[in-house]
Amino acid sequence: MADTSLRSGQKSNSSSLHAAMECVVRYIDNPKDRSAFSLVCRRWHHLDSLTRKNLTVAFCYTTTPDRLTRRFPRLESLKLKAKPRAAMFNLIPEDWGGYVTPWVKEISEGFEFLKSLHFRRMIVRDSDLELLAKSRGHVLESLKLDRCSGFSTDGLLSVTKSCRNLRVLFLEESTIVEKDSEWLHELALNNTVLETLNFYLTDIAAVDSQDLELIAKNCPNLVSVKITDSEVLDLVNFFRYASALEEFSGGSYNQEPDKYNAVVLPGKLHRLGLTYIGGNELPMVFAYAAGLTKLDLLYSFLDSEEHCTLIEKCPNLEVLESRNVIGDKGLEVLARCCKRLKRLRIERDSDEVGTSVTHKGLIALSEGCPELEYLAVYVSDMTNACLEHIGTHSRNLYDFRLVLLDNQEEITDLPLDNGVKALLTGCDKLVRFALYLRPGGLTDKGLGYIGQYSQNVRYMLLGYLGESDAGLLEFSKGCPNLQKLEMRGCYHFSERAIAVAATRLTSLRYLWVQGCSESPSRADLLAMARPFWNIELIPSRRVVVNDESQETYVDHPAHILAYYSLAGQRSDFPDSVVPLDSTTHE
Repeated sequence: MADTSLRSGQKSNSSSLHAAMECVVRYIDNPKDRSAFSLVCRRWHHLDSLTRKNLTVAFCYTTTPDRLTRRFPRLESLKLKAKPRAAMFNLIPEDWGGYVTPWVKEISEGFEFLKSLHFRRMIVRDSDLELLAKSRGHVLESLKLDRCSGFSTDGLLSVTKSCRNLRVLFLEESTIVEKDSEWLHELALNNTVLETLNFYLTDIAAVDSQDLELIAKNCPNLVSVKITDSEVLDLVNFFRYASALEEFSGGSYNQEPDKYNAVVLPGKLHRLGLTYIGGNELPMVFAYAAGLTKLDLLYSFLDSEEHCTLIEKCPNLEVLESRNVIGDKGLEVLARCCKRLKRLRIERDSDEVGTSVTHKGLIALSEGCPELEYLAVYVSDMTNACLEHIGTHSRNLYDFRLVLLDNQEEITDLPLDNGVKALLTGCDKLVRFALYLRPGGLTDKGLGYIGQYSQNVRYMLLGYLGESDAGLLEFSKGCPNLQKLEMRGCYHFSERAIAVAATRLTSLRYLWVQGCSESPSRADLLAMARPFWNIELIPSRRVVVNDESQETYVDHPAHILAYYSLAGQRSDFPDSVVPLDSTTHE
């Protein structure tokens, strides 16, 4: 009798718990929490399937479209990523893969609740956009083609004609074949709910300012517009109508500086990207500078002094993007004037002139900007003391990326072993970490420190680090949460050591390597073979680089790409990719 009563009580408690979780699960948004929840039992797995609304597939070949439909039939938002990040630097062949077509076919037939799509680094055809517009045009609210290629303005025309409920149209850094501007005109005629329009850093040149004005008139909730090189003086009426605008990037300045006094920016604008602007045009920005929270100067023509002049007038700045022409002096001004800074990104100058960001500027920055969360910077000099300062003062960092430029200057404080250890020890919130040095920048001991002190890091990029296989194997004893690892300049590491390290990193889901000591027939890579683990090789190749005056050639070392997949080996291998037959699937 007692046993029966006990079992009855256990069932009652279990039923109550399940009932409670059915109410709670809808409010669990964190992907990691969702994944953990779904592994508890079959019932919770089913609950997750029925209630999951937002999903990111970090690599499109890890599953298949139909499997995803069965697993999450009620998705409302889907983000798909394909080509490795190396594709952004032309390191991956254009035809490597990442075709969106099978996904679009599945989306057109299933996913009846889907209203938001984000494709990143994928090949999208006009026919894909036409099918999307035909099948999902009546419900699609957000379409992001992020660094994608393969389509033209004809495909965009299909979207803007049929998708009249679009709130977000995002095309930034995509490679688009421009045929005409009809797509933008259709968007202006058909849409009244648009909130974000972005074709920034694309080759779209045929932009009628009257279409932008009509969009601003018809869409009262328009808050973000990022465009290409339209003359700013032609946008005076657009700015007047776009009263809700909070973010603007793009435009060009081809007239006399005093003419830009006629440009009046919307009062709510607080995120601004200044492309192709020079120091003479800066006065038009000064009146709004105090309210700016984000400033993009990546494609401006400002020198170091002009950076300083502008930054001094932006005390509320939280996000800054610039190039290393800003110099140490610019970082010192930033540290003194912008105490709320959270994100800083500094790219290298395209002409490699004025590369003057060093440890001196970063020390000032770390001491003056205590709220810094994201730091990505190219530097020409670095010291252990600087990394220690960052570890001491920038404890809120969750994303740190540093590239040491391979200039001629001799750096006396290499290797940076102790500095890296201090940085990782102090910045224990890091989830993304990238360190790209030069030969001699980090010893095997330092590589071991990265493994030991990267407890929470999930993504990592390592370039030209370590001295031998021993350092890589020591590194692989740590990093318990590392899911994605990318490495370049790995000539000290054998394929055998890379394969063994991949098996030791218990959370690893994705590995990309360029340049290593190759084994005969590449057989040593099979040491990491296991069920559901795909291995692909991209052989070394010579790439033509078109300079303004002549064609030059760049030799790209071979690549290794390995990843977990429930789908088995993919079927769309181009000639430039060799799959290793290393997996068995149930």
